[in-house]
Amino acid sequence: MAGEERRSRATEAFFGRRRGKTLKSAQAAAMDEILPRLKLDLSQPAPADPKTLFAVPVSGLRLEIGFGGGEHLHSQLQRHPSTGFIGVEPFVNGMAKLISALSQEWHDNVRLHDDDATVLLDWLPAACLDGIDLLYPDPWPKPRHWKRRFVNPGNLDRFARVLKPGGIFRFASDIDTYVDWTLLHCRAHPGFEWQAASAADWRTPYEGWPGTRYEAKALREGRTPAYLTFLRAS
Repeated sequence: MAGEERRSRATEAFFGRRRGKTLKSAQAAAMDEILPRLKLDLSQPAPADPKTLFAVPVSGLRLEIGFGGGEHLHSQLQRHPSTGFIGVEPFVNGMAKLISALSQEWHDNVRLHDDDATVLLDWLPAACLDGIDLLYPDPWPKPRHWKRRFVNPGNLDRFARVLKPGGIFRFASDIDTYVDWTLLHCRAHPGFEWQAASAADWRTPYEGWPGTRYEAKALREGRTPAYLTFLRAS
């Protein structure tokens, strides 16, 4: 029990509240029906090839950590039907938004995890992912909370382990201190190389970028987003 309590406190360090407003009845029904079908069972050993986790054949595997309302993840499911996506979102209301979208437009190339992303990263086999997206993560803006930011040496080690050589880590944020933080941490890590030749490379949204509600709020409030891309070095 003590170990479980310590683990709970550790996982809560990376994200805030788990629930918001009470779900609408249709959202709750969709969650009850669909989430159990798509949720990964981390109590079982991970398959040697995680591409077998999907109901359809997939040629690659990508992970999105903290997908919020699911706008980006849902658009990627549509744009890349031959790629398998694993989406992580501990916030129940965010998960419910994606589940509601899937109930209206189903995709077989997705699996979900509704808890701590570090547990999933430790569960996955080495060199299995083609890409990891960390888009508009909680910035924990107060300096005393910076230790709660998801980008840290330990998690970059996790990323480096599960990404294939040549795999891509993408990070987007509108918080300057977190952008600088991420650049410094990734430049200090031997497993990552920043892919930017000019300012346009990090000011331009990713190809096929659908925008998110978090980004729209940032732009309304006058904050300029940055879109960083790092290559997993061989």
